[in-house]
Amino acid sequence: MTGSDVELLRPSSADEATAALGNGSRALAGGTELVPLLRDGLVRADTLVHISRVVPRGIDGSKIGAGTTLAELEVDPRVPQALSEACRQAASPQLRAMGSIGGNLLQATRCWYWRLGFDCWLHGGARCFAKDGAHREHAVFGNEDCASAHPSDIAAALVALAATLQTTRRELPVSQLYRLPTEDDRDVTTLGQDELILEVDVPTPEASIYLKAMDRRKWAFPLVGVAAARFGSEVRVALAGVAPIPWLLDSAADLDRATPLPGTAYKVEIARALVLRALAGVAEPAR
Repeated sequence: MTGSDVELLRPSSADEATAALGNGSRALAGGTELVPLLRDGLVRADTLVHISRVVPRGIDGSKIGAGTTLAELEVDPRVPQALSEACRQAASPQLRAMGSIGGNLLQATRCWYWRLGFDCWLHGGARCFAKDGAHREHAVFGNEDCASAHPSDIAAALVALAATLQTTRRELPVSQLYRLPTEDDRDVTTLGQDELILEVDVPTPEASIYLKAMDRRKWAFPLVGVAAARFGSEVRVALAGVAPIPWLLDSAADLDRATPLPGTAYKVEIARALVLRALAGVAEPAR
């Protein structure tokens, strides 16, 4: 790709931006996700629609503008602990300073078969190469067709926090932004090509926490991430790095229904340990 291959648009409103999307156009905000995909030929675009001026940024009560950076969220005292911790552990300081919460929710898988351009199931092929090949970092849930693992710490935190999204078309729970890929539709999100995330509404829990196991002590994608949030007597637990989408558990017993590949069984044991720690971390204090 050369500079002359792509046109850059700077719309003045969300309506103007959505009108320019689709038909070979892509939305661009911080660029930490899209630019590497363009560079590697995994995404193609004739036009980039720069949305930083038309997507809200900042925090207003429980609402977070989709253009707000992870760096801003990790230090704001109004942000629930699970979300601020997920942001703090998500990437290097340089990436957190550029990456937006809206863009982070739309991260593509880190599966190396997908990233290297194999004709895998998620790319529209007939098989998931991870099932017969190296798959140490792959899924233990929802992996019947595709064993890729969703990499977003922030998405798991927001699912646990029962957050909702406002887009240019609709309002929906963050959990409904995601879907397991099917034979007819290999996408893992429900966002339309001409639809933008505008803001995230994050309820305030009594307590919340995000715990993460990774290969390095800092700045790595989750092998297993566990977010827990307590609202009254209800505790919601969501996982990162264990399924093609952020994975909401009904209870810790759901881990017994995991379907690991031979090389990912260790993830289930890590998840058990982190879930127990997370539940203890958000438990109501004894009286």
